[in-house]
Amino acid sequence: MNESEGQRKPGNGPPGRILALDLGEKRIGVAISDESQTIARSVTVLDRKSRLRDFERIDRIVDENGAILLIVGLPLLTSGEEGEKATWVRDYSANLQQYLAIPVEFWDEGYTTVQAEASLRERGVHGQQRRKRVDAVAAAFILQSYLDAQATGLQEKRDS
Repeated sequence: MNESEGQRKPGNGPPGRILALDLGEKRIGVAISDESQTIARSVTVLDRKSRLRDFERIDRIVDENGAILLIVGLPLLTSGEEGEKATWVRDYSANLQQYLAIPVEFWDEGYTTVQAEASLRERGVHGQQRRKRVDAVAAAFILQSYLDAQATGLQEKRDS
């Protein structure tokens, strides 16, 4: 959404935490970076209520953490093209942007839920506990991918 943010290089942009969302129809996974924008960690999973209620809760998390940027996972098809879900994510994010005082960018969320499930399984988290945490862990994978790409100068994000 904010094209100029895509030009930010590590060390050149403002310091601060970056928040990431893994948007789903029922739940929203939330992750945050450290101040140095090096490491992502899962924060919480929000049960979706209404857009307005979701936006209020996300805005509160942004404020509580002093986030300077929001990354939203963009679900692309295996061909790399955008499908119906990506259209929904872009629409939801456009509405969310109106409630936030920070820029919103998109990042390919390819296979992050699969990675998150495998990670939780490897740590011995099973059943309902895994289902409760998988969206936040997926958000952390999305954010870590973004942070790593920024650190190495790669520009894989989907802002167009």
